[in-house]
Amino acid sequence: PAEGEVLRLAYGGGQESWTEHPILEELKAEAKSKGLWNLFLPSVSGLTNLEYAPMAEEMGRSLLASECFNCQAPDTGNMEVLHMFGSASQKAEYLAPLLEQEMRSAFCMTEPMVASSDATNMTSTITQDGDELVLNGRKWWTSNGLHPDLKVMIFMGLDTGSEDKPRHQRHSMVLVPFPHPGVKVERPLTVFGYTDAPHGHAEITFDNVRVPKSAVIGDIGAGFSIAQARLGPGRIHHCMRLIGMSERSLDVAVRRSKEREAFGKSLGDFQVNRHYFANSRIDIDAARLMVLNAASMIDKGGAKHAKKEIAQIKILTPEVAMKVSDGAMQICGGAGLSHDFPLAHMYAWARVLKLADGPSEVHLDAVAKEVIREFERKSS
Repeated sequence: PAEGEVLRLAYGGGQESWTEHPILEELKAEAKSKGLWNLFLPSVSGLTNLEYAPMAEEMGRSLLASECFNCQAPDTGNMEVLHMFGSASQKAEYLAPLLEQEMRSAFCMTEPMVASSDATNMTSTITQDGDELVLNGRKWWTSNGLHPDLKVMIFMGLDTGSEDKPRHQRHSMVLVPFPHPGVKVERPLTVFGYTDAPHGHAEITFDNVRVPKSAVIGDIGAGFSIAQARLGPGRIHHCMRLIGMSERSLDVAVRRSKEREAFGKSLGDFQVNRHYFANSRIDIDAARLMVLNAASMIDKGGAKHAKKEIAQIKILTPEVAMKVSDGAMQICGGAGLSHDFPLAHMYAWARVLKLADGPSEVHLDAVAKEVIREFERKSS
């Protein structure tokens, strides 16, 4: 019920849209009091990925719900990184307040001047200078980059002087407090016109930014291995939420079809719309089973064990969510394209996830490699 009121503020533009709506704080307090907090992190919540999946699906039905349970990206991925690889001091300074949602975080990896689908193209640099590290580069699509409570960013860059190392051991991750000298938010970016206020997606420059060596997460050169550990759970969480988005879109379409008539009969009585209902149900149920299978495999053997299954659902679920929300917009007519319904925003978010956390084409290639390996194993 709060969704419309909160999104009206976010869509309104102006400075007010970059503030948190008070009702969200009330919802967070209620969730916290009931123990429905940090559900994404197994070591904190006690939930397996398989148990968390239906909860994340329910959160996905609303554009706001994940935040009310402190289960929102990109903070969840950053908390997982700090939980798995952070030092005791890093956990005390950043992980503890993030778990309480007393601050927000951002992840700075994608760059505007290179094809970031190949992360080894990264040009931002990390240079050691005595007891300090000097960071330089330009990042974009930094989610949470405009949030009023942003206090820390994870910067991933190329270690200067690492030319002789293997290509996946030449990058590091560094914690950068915000605001900080040399860090400048250049501009907000939009997704199909949406600013996603108050979180936003920012283009940010790092100009001779100095931080202590103790700001390195894990070890120098461990950036890629940490990134993979971060992105595995992050991808499946997105997929879980996309199932919820798809269910919400289908519900909106069916409800609208029962409320409207054209050419003498209900919209729901037209065969073309009934086929959309049926195909949507088939697609959603099939995608859900694949997501649950991937979650189960992560629980049994970790994200690396489930890399093919994670890649498969990362390809499939955005396509399903786009298809279902697009059909729902068609049934709702012009209203479906407006802010009167959540469909257009959900479609935009599903489209984002064909790129975010790795484009679909990269995941398709990864799945193909696994298929070939499986064939070669069986053949031998």
